[in-house]
Order: sequence, then C-alpha cells, then structure tokens
Amino acid sequence: MDRVKVGIIGTGNISGIYFQNGGRFESMEIVACADLDVERAKAKAAKHGVRGCSVEELLADPEIEMVINLTIPAAHAPVCIQALEAGKHVYVEKPLSVTREDASRMLDIARSKGLLVGCAPDTFLGAGIQTCIKLIEDGAIGTPIGATAFMMSGGTEMWHPAPEFFYKTGGGPMFDMGPYYLTALIAMLGPISRVTGSARISYPERLITSEPLKGQRITVDVPTHVAGIIDFASGPIGTILTSFDVKGGSVLPRIEVYGSEGTLVVPDPNMFSGEIRLSRAGSREWADIALTHANAENARGIGAADMAKAIRTGRSYRAAGELAYHVLETMHGFHDASEQGRHYTMRSTCAKPAPLPAGLADYELD
Repeated sequence: MDRVKVGIIGTGNISGIYFQNGGRFESMEIVACADLDVERAKAKAAKHGVRGCSVEELLADPEIEMVINLTIPAAHAPVCIQALEAGKHVYVEKPLSVTREDASRMLDIARSKGLLVGCAPDTFLGAGIQTCIKLIEDGAIGTPIGATAFMMSGGTEMWHPAPEFFYKTGGGPMFDMGPYYLTALIAMLGPISRVTGSARISYPERLITSEPLKGQRITVDVPTHVAGIIDFASGPIGTILTSFDVKGGSVLPRIEVYGSEGTLVVPDPNMFSGEIRLSRAGSREWADIALTHANAENARGIGAADMAKAIRTGRSYRAAGELAYHVLETMHGFHDASEQGRHYTMRSTCAKPAPLPAGLADYELD
C-alpha cells in the first residue's frame, strides 16, 4: 500500500507513542512534526528521524495528506480547522473539541471538502474490548440489560508535569477519561439516546505535588466528580462515575456489562488489554476469558492508521469523527443535565464501530 504521509502537530508527552507505533502500520508514515515551540518539535523530530518545523510549514507541505493533532484540548478545534482548511485529513486526540459547536463545524468543513476526521481514543480496537465485543455479539451474556463504568482517581496534580489544563475548560475527569469509557460502551452496546447526571467541584483549588511545578496551586473551573445515567438506543441502561476527588482509592471494577444470561467484567478501556471475566446465570463461578484478538500491547495510533487505510481504499473507519462527536455530546449532556435538573436527549447518533476480525496479527487492520 502507498502509505499516507502524516505530520504530527503537538510534541508533548503523548506524541512519543505515536512516533513509536507510526511505522508499524502499513497504511501510514509519519514524516514531520510541528509545535508552537519549534525547537521542541525539532528536538523530537531528531529523536525519531523525521523533519521538525513550524505548524505553518507543516500545513503548507503538499506531501503531507493527514495531520495527527496532539495539542491540548482547547487547541483541538482551532488546529483541526486550520488543517482541514489546508486540505488535510485530521485525526485528533480526545476529546474531539471542547465545545459541540466547534466540533460540528469541524465535521461540516470536512464533509464540504471531502476530507476525513478521526479521533481518539482507539483503545477500543485493542484485544481487550474487541474480545468483549465478540463475546457480547456471540451471545455469551444473552441480551444486554445494563452496564456500569467507574473511573476513580485522586487527580492529576500528583503525577503530571503540567496538570493545570485538566482543571480548565475541556478538562475534568469526564472530558479527560470519559471518552475511553463511553467509546468502549458504545462499541459494545451502540449509540446513546438520552442521559442525565449530577456533577460537582469538590475542591475549588488543587495543590500540585508533582515536579517541576510542585507547590503551585490550580483554580478549578470544571466539575471533578460526575455521575451519569445512560439510556442506550438498543435498550440497556448504563451508569458512569468519573472522579478526580477519590483520595482514598477504590476497588470498583472499570466496566461491567450485564445480560439476561450472564455478567461480563471488561478491562480498563484506557488500555489495550487486561483481565476479562465471565459469570453465567445460575453460576457462582467466574471464568477467566482468553483474548481472541490482536493488539494486546500499547497500539495507540491504530485508529489513525485505520483512517489512513480508509483514505486509500474508501472503506469505512472505526475511530470516526461522528463517533467522537456522539461521545462529546454525551459528556456535555451529563453536565447540562446536572445544571438544569433534567434528562438530556441526544441530538446526534453514530454507527456502532465495525469490530476488527479475530485472527489478525498485531498492527493489522483487515
């Protein structure tokens, strides 16, 4: 396959795994990177054997067909729109945008120009969630009835080198980690019809205890403890709790899916693998389930590679902008429902992503 030439914009912490995995897929090749800090981009480029440049230079390069946008959430929409206007396909880290309005504009521009938009997370394409999808579709738990999802954390100021953006618009536990959980749930159970929820700011100020900003304080602008109820269009009812306020830790499971004939324990959706357990109705025993799919290790970038293959072949792709928009609207829906004291009816929908075939090797897509 003629690989799609890709440029990365944003060379912070997350970029390393994209560089590492970029050459492992047959559909794309990372050839350049850019950053507001051009010297940082050039240093990262030298490390990975690509060209470092300014954002403007990268977008002006006719060789680059696709941009992977790894900037902070507040910059997702402006950078994506800039890339789309330059005629580039875009794949962006989660969330798709901070606001629904900007995300909708991105998708409209892409459609008008015949370009593709994709968005992380792509961890649902890993061995763990893909095995769970197969179990559900094979009837292992019967008819799905409900699901629970828990992301319980004490906050990012304890470990992240620059944690402030997690507590600003576009951050918080729902917008930071919710995309992993909601995308996995949608991949297993399909799109969402309505939500409700409650949200609060438990600590208006956070003390950074990580280096190099240890001792500085962060003013919190977004909810840090969010509880939601989800009605899936296919019938199941889900609950989700995301928090940066759980200081004493938690023993709750990441995700469980309940069906008429059994219960499925789903691995951490922020990972590509993990423990899967199944208990069937009438049994008190839990069975450990072997993985049926590839990509058990960190394969971040597989969603971008899947989109790159769609660019070349015209087929559909899984980590699509419409899925990411549906997730974004759901997250806003929890916040809206809490503020307004009501259910929020979803205006968008999306296709349930096609599962990956069993039996592929790591980094294969078809």
